[in-house]
Amino acid sequence: MKLKQLIATKSATALLLLAIAGSTLAQGLPTAKPEAVGMSSNKLQALKAALQAEVDQGKFPGAIVMIARNGKLVFSEAVGQLDKATGKPLTKDAIFRIYSMTKPLASVAAMMLVEDGKIQLADPISKYLPEFTKMGVSVVQTDASGATTYSVVPAAKPITVQDLLRHTSGLVYGELTRNPVIKQAYIDAGVYQIDGTDYDHRKVSAAQEVTGIAKAPLSTQPGSTWEYSMSVDILGRVVEAASGKPLAVFLDDRLFKPLKMVDTGFKIPQKDLSRMAQPLAIDPATGQPNKLLDVTIEPGNASGGAGGVSTAADYMRFAVMLQRGGELDGRRVLSPTTVSLMTSDHLGSKVAAPLSPGELLMGVPGYTFGLGFMVRQGPGIAGVPGSEGEYMWAGAAGTFFWVDPKQNLAVVMMSQSPGPSRPGYRRLIKQLVYAAIEK
Repeated sequence: MKLKQLIATKSATALLLLAIAGSTLAQGLPTAKPEAVGMSSNKLQALKAALQAEVDQGKFPGAIVMIARNGKLVFSEAVGQLDKATGKPLTKDAIFRIYSMTKPLASVAAMMLVEDGKIQLADPISKYLPEFTKMGVSVVQTDASGATTYSVVPAAKPITVQDLLRHTSGLVYGELTRNPVIKQAYIDAGVYQIDGTDYDHRKVSAAQEVTGIAKAPLSTQPGSTWEYSMSVDILGRVVEAASGKPLAVFLDDRLFKPLKMVDTGFKIPQKDLSRMAQPLAIDPATGQPNKLLDVTIEPGNASGGAGGVSTAADYMRFAVMLQRGGELDGRRVLSPTTVSLMTSDHLGSKVAAPLSPGELLMGVPGYTFGLGFMVRQGPGIAGVPGSEGEYMWAGAAGTFFWVDPKQNLAVVMMSQSPGPSRPGYRRLIKQLVYAAIEK
């Protein structure tokens, strides 16, 4: 009798494990061998070896890279440590601070509301946030003696929703601007601290953020200049006003749950803290301490520009949804026409870009900007392999992703490696992934 009970118990356990495994597989992407989708296993292992070499040399703590082609996951590897201080190895379920890779998520949220008819791209944002009704622009003048003065002139046109999505709003980052008037206004607004953690805009409430930033002058006339900025943080506030929901709730309801992005949000729950990836204590390139967002505490606002957390697997599902034209596993998030609009050139010849998107992200020219993504303009110019129409973005702590529609390719890299080495790692990943494509 005991033997039969033991066999029955083991059988039930085995069936339970199989059911759990089947459920996990059902929630993930289909897999394939690289050769089945025209890629080389050997070349992809060279990618892993290159990353491992960087870990072995102490240049960064570790990384996860996932590659999907034709909607099938063909490469999924983790190298290095989750936290070098403890020696804990990096595992594929690690949770990362994704910083500016939050921007594409918030941008998709806004475009959902465009599809719902609640937002138009040409709308002035003052329609949703009246605080931005009358804006001024900070003008810099230098006299013959070299003395610099700052004055404020009225904005020639309103900031539009499209301006927020493509970073032509005249808003800036306190961390990046050289204009002391704007920098001080951002300090007063509580969204920038000189000695604080960079890009931490979560210490004020959503209402305080809007009120504070609206008091600051703009750096350029709206619609005139591409300047990487807090635009998407304010876009998140537009989403909240138009939807009637907090950004975190809207994204969870409309994007994360439908795509089964189970570990994506704006805070890491207590139960998952053991999976939080950490940077090296000291950046090897600068010799300075690495300071990242404290994503274990409840934020004052859901920062659509830099406050998100996610896993490589979650973000890959988001990327493949885009690569498939807005649909995954039978759940349509966006129309293919909307994805096409978001990944088109929205700067054209009339918008100035003193520092182009490609130069900012990877140190190469050849890229313009769409609605939430950097977009490649042609097969040449950029000093990295890729295809015309590919689109991408990255995060300040070392995360990076891109989608190449012509190659049916989606790639996600997750690392917690802030610092000046990031553009080089982005270029390295791109060239090694494209080298593995054989047909």
